[in-house]
Amino acid sequence: MSKKMDDAENLFRSGFNCSQSVLGVFADNYGLQQKDALKLACGFGGGMRNGEICGAVSGTVMVIGLKYGQSVNEDIVSKNNCYEKTVEFTNLFKQEHHSIICKDLLCCDISTETGMASAKERGLFTTTCVDLIRSAVHMLETLGY
Repeated sequence: MSKKMDDAENLFRSGFNCSQSVLGVFADNYGLQQKDALKLACGFGGGMRNGEICGAVSGTVMVIGLKYGQSVNEDIVSKNNCYEKTVEFTNLFKQEHHSIICKDLLCCDISTETGMASAKERGLFTTTCVDLIRSAVHMLETLGY
């Protein structure tokens, strides 16, 4: 258990989404104010509200971008390195959780009224989502972020 994992869980339980919770605990490490990170990541929760790429994964990819991303047009080395680090993380996440897709991870599509009701009824936001957030943060820490 790490402080960042606990902090990410606390952000999520306080009302921020999965993407915000992951990016929010790493933002300061890379010169981004947490309040700006929370704004930036807001639209990525719940698979961009479509049940697609898991928000914890999206938040992680934003952290990877902060550390390795390209900021100068000609810097193809950074761009390629960021892509490699993204693939490295998503492969690890898939190994652990078998998917990076929200609706697959939750076994329901929270972009629909029925799917959202099912997720709430089964307590997925307080169990599965918390576990995925903690896992993403742990993976980032293990990879040296």
